[in-house]
Amino acid sequence: MVENNYDAFATAYQADNEDNAWNAYYERPAILSMVGDVNGHRVLDAGCGGGAHAAALIDRGAILTGIDSSAGLLEIAQRRLGGRARLLLADLNEVLPFEDGAFDLIIASLVMHYLPDWSLPLSDFNRLLSDGGRLVFSTHHPFMDHQSAGRDNYFETYSFNETWKRDGRDIEMRFWHRPLHAMFDALKSTGFQIDMLSEPQPDPRAQSLFPDAYNSLRTKPRFIFFSAVKL
Repeated sequence: MVENNYDAFATAYQADNEDNAWNAYYERPAILSMVGDVNGHRVLDAGCGGGAHAAALIDRGAILTGIDSSAGLLEIAQRRLGGRARLLLADLNEVLPFEDGAFDLIIASLVMHYLPDWSLPLSDFNRLLSDGGRLVFSTHHPFMDHQSAGRDNYFETYSFNETWKRDGRDIEMRFWHRPLHAMFDALKSTGFQIDMLSEPQPDPRAQSLFPDAYNSLRTKPRFIFFSAVKL
């Protein structure tokens, strides 16, 4: 079975992503808060999915380009954004088809944990950013995914699989765990300086909508958020 095949369940994934506790009331508000003012900024949404973050950034005045490795999710984003962004099929494991300094900000929402090696994508992000540009991204919190994977050695970088259920089907997903120090080392070695790290609380509105998820998110790490500046 093909792993991480978002094309196989793009519609079901995006429908869930739009309003669940983890994305709509935790990850999305947290990362958009970290991004701050984007009016007039050239923004790359790396791993844009169905365009939820992109729509919010465009509404704030961003000049947006979105990339994703799923054609199915890009079709959803295209319908949603109605031509207000440039959208391209691209793989973060490869050099991206943009000129040096093409962007002022890169946002990468919950995509880095799919990548076995951060060296190439982070180096490429650095290349694509203008001087002083920022990279803002979210990824699995290493404490969360290590517990989920059930492995013995937290300090290893390793892959692990999960089975998601969508549309009545089992969907195989593969993720990569890396310890916190490896995340810091990868950013430093590719020319970034971290200016903010966040382990946010969920949106208070989730308390009445998703009480179980809200209580979990308030007490257990789920995702971790970085803002890093190009040196």
